[in-house]
Order: sequence, then C-alpha cells, then structure tokens
Amino acid sequence: MHPMSSCSRLFRPLTSLARTLPLLGLTLLLAWPQPACADWTQGQRPPVPQTVSKELQALIARDPGLFQMTLPEDPARLKAFVERNAQGTANAVKDLQKQLHFTITPGTMAGVPVFTITPDTMARGCEDLLLLHLHGGGYVLYPGLSCTWEAGLMAGLTGMKVVCVDYRMPPDHPYPAAMDDALAVYKELLKAHPASAIGVFGSSTGGGMTLALALRARDEGLPLPGALAPCTPWSDLAPIGDSYATSAGLDNVLIRYDNWLADAVRLYARGQDLKNPYLSPVYGDFAGFPPTLLVSGTRDLFLSNTVRVHLKMRAQGVPADLIVHEGMSHVQYYMDPNMPEARFHFQEVGRFFKGHLRPGTVPAVQPGTASQAGVKAVQGQTSGPVSGQAVHASGQASAQAPR
Repeated sequence: MHPMSSCSRLFRPLTSLARTLPLLGLTLLLAWPQPACADWTQGQRPPVPQTVSKELQALIARDPGLFQMTLPEDPARLKAFVERNAQGTANAVKDLQKQLHFTITPGTMAGVPVFTITPDTMARGCEDLLLLHLHGGGYVLYPGLSCTWEAGLMAGLTGMKVVCVDYRMPPDHPYPAAMDDALAVYKELLKAHPASAIGVFGSSTGGGMTLALALRARDEGLPLPGALAPCTPWSDLAPIGDSYATSAGLDNVLIRYDNWLADAVRLYARGQDLKNPYLSPVYGDFAGFPPTLLVSGTRDLFLSNTVRVHLKMRAQGVPADLIVHEGMSHVQYYMDPNMPEARFHFQEVGRFFKGHLRPGTVPAVQPGTASQAGVKAVQGQTSGPVSGQAVHASGQASAQAPR
C-alpha cells in the first residue's frame, strides 16, 4: 500500500522498498468515494498494543475510515480500477526482488498464465519441492505480475520455488473460472512432481481457494497435495461468523463485509449458493486432508473464517495447526517485508512446508484427463507449459508482459 500524506506520519521513515505498500492499493482506496464509517469506526478504538513491533504498531494505528471503498458496478470502470491498482503492486514486486533476490519467469501451464518464482539461493533439501500459490484480492484484484507479491515473499524468505497462478477473474470470468484455472495448473504440476512434494498456499481469497482446490482434487480422484497453508482464508463468502461483527471496523484493512467484500461476492458468485463448498469451503468435508497450517490475527475480520475451518479440521482428524498474530488485521503479516512479524510468518509457513513435503517419483500412470470443468478452463487456449523470458531483479520488462 502507498500511504497518502494524511497518514504518512503514522509510518516510520520508509526505504524505497517499504514504499511498496501500494500492495492493497491504498492510493486508489483513498481516492475512491468513501461511504460513511460504521461499527468501531464510529467510536473509540482499542489502543494500539505495545506487545508488537513498532512497524506493526504503525499499521495497526491507521484510521480504518481512510481505507473504505466499494467496487465500481460498470465493467469498464471496474477493469480500469483493477488495472491501476495492479500496476502499483507490480512496481512494488520489482522493488521486492531487489531486496529478496529472486527471479520471476512468466509462462503458461495447461493454457493458464503462471509466474514461476525462483530464489537465487535455494534452501537445502528443497530442490525437489514446489509450492503452488493462489493469490488473494477478493477474486477481482491483482492480475498479472501484481499477483506475485506474496509468492515473492515466500520464495525470498524461505528459499523455496513457487508457481503463482494468474487465474481469470470477474467481471468477464465469474465462478468457477478461478478454480478451474487453479485445478488445471495443479494437474499440470502433477505430471512432473509427486503430490507429496507439492504444497499449496495463499491468503484471504487465496486461502479459500487453497481449501477449495484440495476439495476439488479429491472429488476428481487426484492425489492431494503434501501440505496446505490457507492463511486467513475467505472460507465463507456469506457474513457468517462472530468476527464479521466483532472485528467490523476494528480490522483496518477489510473494514467490514458490506465494504467491498459484498461487491466481490456479487461479481464472482453470480447468484450461486454460497454454501457450495467450492465457493465457501468451510462447508466441505475435510476428512483425509493433508497437514494444514492456518493463520489469522486478533483483529482480522476473517478470524472466524479461519477458526471455523481449524475446528472442523480437528474434529475430522486432520493434523491442523493455527497461528493467530497479536494485534493484526487482515493479511498485515505481508504488508511490510521489513517487519519482524512478516519474517516470522513466512519462516513459520516455510518451516511447516519443509517439515511435511517429501520428494519422490512421479507415478508412471499420470492423473486422468481433465474433467469437464478443467476442459472449460482452458478451452480455446494452447495447453502445455511454455516458458517466458525471466523478469530479473533489475526490473527489466519481460517479453511476455503481465496482463
């Protein structure tokens, strides 16, 4: 996010990299017409906790009333809004590369655009392991290179290779396009990697998609990934769960459900039953799932989404762990790469994957042909992996420009 002058005094002096906070597009959020504040924004907010780093204190201290927005209803205006937001984040990714030393290579898998993020120094023992990343953004934000921010942090801070899926999004591609693309890429990865060597992770929407991907993979007879890390997952698209009320306005990132989340649901679900587990995976059957690490924060609007999944997994015998960060609103663990809590978060997730993923041999019999849903996902596109020119830390544009 890129803080505006009205709130710049809340932040410590920033390096060039720390100005990468346009990640969630605060410049655009501040410029967008703002609805009236509600909930915690109407009254006295709890004090900023002194039990966290100064960097996190600065994030917690931001006024949530500054960052509210609604999504444009007109498709053309929505696309323009998303593109402006994406450009700022893509520029931030290039700065991140200079600090964390990784390479981004665009390409396609099963006709789906992907970015492969490779750390300059691979962690020992991780040469044959691979992480699949599904980005957040409410199914509407962060196309192209902008989708790689979290994946870059993971690769740079853990030394693990990551494939990031640039899945299709509304308004042109509502449900199930995003999940079709994610599943198509996972099937492609299974051709070259054993499932036990693949970990899947993502935050917010990406966390919900991580869970839904495992549900779909199992339902289609595919081997499940070796481990999952759905961080603050959007596991229920309806405003069901205690923290939707208790953290409304307290979470100074998402603010509340009827901010822009309700708009995103309307655009993506298009009238579908929100209790469909592929949309709201908290209603799915997690029995037999691999080891799972869930992450949230004490002020996170999606804390209940996360807790409900964790409790259900434990009840169904899944080896699931939960980390709740002190004082954090939604996804604040990746907003400042220099923040101690950010490094702790990615090191913990990386340690989790390194402890559970196992290299092996690819089965002689490959997964079956794509399901009808998978076929729809790549219809009219060229299938098979295609390498693109790498985007290096110098920030040079690739031959295959991000969408």
